[in-house]
Amino acid sequence: MEYKEFIRTVEERSGLSREESADLARATVETLGDRLSAGEARCLAAELPAPLRESLHVGGRIERFGLRDLVRRVSRRTGLTVEETRGGVRAVLMTLREAVGGDAFGHAMAQLPAEFEQAASEQAST
Repeated sequence: MEYKEFIRTVEERSGLSREESADLARATVETLGDRLSAGEARCLAAELPAPLRESLHVGGRIERFGLRDLVRRVSRRTGLTVEETRGGVRAVLMTLREAVGGDAFGHAMAQLPAEFEQAASEQAST
């Protein structure tokens, strides 16, 4: 999936503006990088459109946090409200599932609590 299509899909699912959707996608990918092992982050990054690939940090210490903390961290990074961010993170995860493909996405999700996988499967709310 091309970067513009990725952002447009997040925009449609989240109800946010294009700029907010782009910021949200970058912040979500960046924050996910804090939660994944270096190997899984590299595999996921290899499947992402270039601008998002650059946002995914590879290496460093793996931080342990759940979906609620991911939403809070992304909210702080973007300046969006927690409600906007919650729906936006779901939209990004759903779009990642489609853009990245089964193996890379599945392996990344296997390192995360089940609530991340559930969010990627739910309908994003506005």
